[in-house]
Amino acid sequence: MKTRRPWLLPLAPVYGAMLALKERMFRWGWLNQNRLQNTVISVGSVSAGGAGKTPVVLMLTEMLRHRGYAVRILTRGYGRRGAVTVERVEAFDDPRWLGDESVLLAQRSGAPVFVGAERYRAGLLAEQSEPTEKRVVHLLDDGFQHRQLARDVDIVLLTKEDVEDKLLPAGNLREQVATIEKADVVVLREEEVESLGRFVDALTREKSGPAIWVIRRTLSLGEGGEVALPTMPVAFCGIARPESFARMLKGNGYEPTDMVVFADHHSYGERDVVRLLERARLCGANGFVTTEKDAVKLTREMRERLETIGPIVVARLNVELVEEQEAMMQLVAMVGGLDRRRR
Repeated sequence: MKTRRPWLLPLAPVYGAMLALKERMFRWGWLNQNRLQNTVISVGSVSAGGAGKTPVVLMLTEMLRHRGYAVRILTRGYGRRGAVTVERVEAFDDPRWLGDESVLLAQRSGAPVFVGAERYRAGLLAEQSEPTEKRVVHLLDDGFQHRQLARDVDIVLLTKEDVEDKLLPAGNLREQVATIEKADVVVLREEEVESLGRFVDALTREKSGPAIWVIRRTLSLGEGGEVALPTMPVAFCGIARPESFARMLKGNGYEPTDMVVFADHHSYGERDVVRLLERARLCGANGFVTTEKDAVKLTREMRERLETIGPIVVARLNVELVEEQEAMMQLVAMVGGLDRRRR
């Protein structure tokens, strides 16, 4: 993998030194961690985006609820305009105000979702506003670097792209890959287990190393076959790794006639709709295909205009654990322990 921004490589050591200093400040007690009353499970990664955390949060929410836990999801709401507020997210809230991933989690999870840059405050709101007799578990979305909130279990997603990447600002790594040794669980994609074999062996060599979970990812197109798939769609997305979206579409035997890529967490507007319509007409497209994260940001008016070309197909990324029973036994044992580990 090529360095994303090679001209910024000299700044990567500076960024790394700042990370190391911050780590020491937490270790020495100069920066404080806050602890919620209920168990906190973090789902994070070492990269700035694209590891696929949201589908894993959704999967864990369903599995934990099935096992009798009351799940509360805490998320930052990256890119939202209401960044200073702490709120509960409803399924049809404005993603521009609360964040695209926050609204998607509210729509898909069936669990209460609370958004705030300070996840501790979001957790306090969750504990105050959602009383229950069940055992409560907070799922902290994208929490591996959010040290201000103490976690009881750290689940970290690792991809082949992460292992080959560089630290910010030259690459997309928010910290060195080696830091996943601090995690309780490392999650690998099924198709990358073989290529990451030596790295995984190094992680599991010690008995105290993290557990390794393997996930299988599948893409479903449309909702229950209610909409006929356009034969010549234009694909569009505003995600961290658009090439992964393109590969999965092709892997499903669905290759778009053209693809339009926006910045990660892009907020769609009038000019974007015009651009998509122009591209569709130029290549003779008869519809569109996009991701769930992008679809939640399309207003009704935007959808109606795009549908003058043809249907908009929403590609849903689903994940499942290859060894679900064993993984859940491990997680329930971690959550059920009375000793809350301090980080």
